[in-house]
Amino acid sequence: MKQIIVVGGGTGGMVAAYELQHALRATHQVTLVSDVDYFQFYPSNPWVAVGWRARQDITFPIRPHVQKKGIRFFDSGLASIDAENNTIVLKDGSKLPYDELLLSTGAKLDFDAIPGSGPHGGWTQSVCTVDHAELAHARYQEFLQNPGPVIIGAFPGASCFGPAYEYALILARDLKKRKLRDKVPSLTFVTSEPYIGHMGLGGVGESRAILTKALQDEGFEVITNAAVTHVEQGVMHVEEKDSLGVTTNVRRLPFQFSMMLPAFRGIPEIMTVPGLCNDRGMVLVDDYMQSLQYPNIHAVGLTVAIPPVETTPVPVNVPKTGYMIESMVTSIVTNLKNRSMGSPVRVKPTLNAVCIADLGDSGLVFVALPQNKPRRVDWFTQGRWVHLAKVAFEKYFMHKMKTGHSEPLYEYFSFKLLGITRTTPEEEREAS
Repeated sequence: MKQIIVVGGGTGGMVAAYELQHALRATHQVTLVSDVDYFQFYPSNPWVAVGWRARQDITFPIRPHVQKKGIRFFDSGLASIDAENNTIVLKDGSKLPYDELLLSTGAKLDFDAIPGSGPHGGWTQSVCTVDHAELAHARYQEFLQNPGPVIIGAFPGASCFGPAYEYALILARDLKKRKLRDKVPSLTFVTSEPYIGHMGLGGVGESRAILTKALQDEGFEVITNAAVTHVEQGVMHVEEKDSLGVTTNVRRLPFQFSMMLPAFRGIPEIMTVPGLCNDRGMVLVDDYMQSLQYPNIHAVGLTVAIPPVETTPVPVNVPKTGYMIESMVTSIVTNLKNRSMGSPVRVKPTLNAVCIADLGDSGLVFVALPQNKPRRVDWFTQGRWVHLAKVAFEKYFMHKMKTGHSEPLYEYFSFKLLGITRTTPEEEREAS
């Protein structure tokens, strides 16, 4: 029996393990490797950071759920990859051979790029993990006892801007609910994007107008083309750039509380594999999510190297949404299944983007099909129904991940909610 190892127990890794087991269980043993023993629903982290959710609401232990499906599970984490000998080494020293390796390792949060940033030894918070969200919540509770200026946003090189907008507007709504908004002298949104609503995608539909108004309605000052250079206790140092990337203003912004999203890098454990990654540690793949250097290594999600959609005055990168990640997984699973059956047909992921963001009692949703322009669908809207949709999707996704789904969850939910599909039959034939 052949061995398929999936590294990473997040959205991409769990989806991949379930889909591979469903498609190839007769001929392959599927193994899931993670550096933690629990699954976390990342889109709910902004709620955790203001106390609207608790850790137990958005996490569950991985082992019992995947083992029920016949998937082996190791939570000691990846130490290294011996790609020449088709073996991975775990942090407990054990070695696992593989015939196919799928990397869904996520990314390293690059707080080191901005001195003084990050929740561990720095002065800014994060909602990138449930651990960080809990730390942000603890710091937020202290802030509520002694309110002051607030800065929310994203550092240079960031790619996942949605949670910054989401958290900024959720926090503003939470302050109002607590009747503390008048105690906060300033709310500032600082972003490396060239304009509000760019989101690493060159904008989607009416994203610029809708997000600009949403921030203005909550009283945010907005600073775009912002290159944060370093952070000190209570002070963020920011260089504002013009359209050519020339510094036009240097600002020292005071803050009592700040949540800033970092840029991503590849994890150190994969960066040392010769020819696997680019200079930032992201895996170089072809159109089928297959490593350019190693035909039996595949990658999905944050760890994939995707170039920016355009050059911007301050660097921004491309987001990888759950919908896109599922598209990557499904293409890999389909291609491996076809190959095991002797079929030459190969399918490309369509790399569409769908994002649902909560704003407390309203919400924002965008659909970019495909993610990069020109698009078949280019749509951005807001409404109370989006808030309800995200609450429903959280419950739906968590249930399906516990029970071991074998269908694309984001596509199915988005089809029911928005009436869209990941691809048309014609596009599927073209991609094959």
